[in-house]
Amino acid sequence: MDKMLYIAASGASQDFLGTAVRANNLANAQTNGFKAQLEQARAMPAYGEGLPTRVFAITESPTNNYASGAMIQTDRPLDVAIQGDGWFAVQDANGQEAYSRNGSFELGPDGQLKDSFGRSIIGDGGPLVLPIPLSNINIASDGTISVRPQGAPETVLEEIGRLKLVNPEVRDLERGQDGLFRRTDGQLATEDAVVYVRTGMLEGSNVNPVEEMVNMINLQRHYEMQVKLMKQAEDLDMRGNQLLRII
Repeated sequence: MDKMLYIAASGASQDFLGTAVRANNLANAQTNGFKAQLEQARAMPAYGEGLPTRVFAITESPTNNYASGAMIQTDRPLDVAIQGDGWFAVQDANGQEAYSRNGSFELGPDGQLKDSFGRSIIGDGGPLVLPIPLSNINIASDGTISVRPQGAPETVLEEIGRLKLVNPEVRDLERGQDGLFRRTDGQLATEDAVVYVRTGMLEGSNVNPVEEMVNMINLQRHYEMQVKLMKQAEDLDMRGNQLLRII
């Protein structure tokens, strides 16, 4: 009964963790540029003194689904989507460089270019700051940003910077608690000249809501099965104690 209870309790706790991963994916089904987390469960031996008579379950998120999401046309000049592979460089809450696919940009009152979460967008020389006021902005396919200063002729465009577009190997990336990606070795990714963007477009989430719902239902049913096993172990233990009293 001890083995049965241990295995069932271990599996039930990991079902909770798997459900949390799937629930997070569902919650971000409408988040621009979101990459779905993958999860899997496997058995692990319990190390320590004595014989290896116990195993426990472990739920892990070994990687992410890096496929591109659907392209959404907005015709907004500050909406930018990466074509194919690549990432935008942004500044996280600690002022460090991280990477995102969210191309929904906004212009702050001080002219700083930020994403929809308020994170500064990084360019060639650091966070991008546009001259204020301006009457027009254009982001080329290579990430070059040009503006027409207020009052200048329509034919006058002034280049003010370029988005830092990178394309590190996905096996070298890990997702942080803030949803941003960083290199596992702590190094900064270098700019990649072959990463291109499309203006007036946004990349949607690559989460498949139906698939995530099915996986959540399966995890919940598996959890219920583990609870029944724990109840069965309790019943067997009680009957065993009753037999001992008779003897």
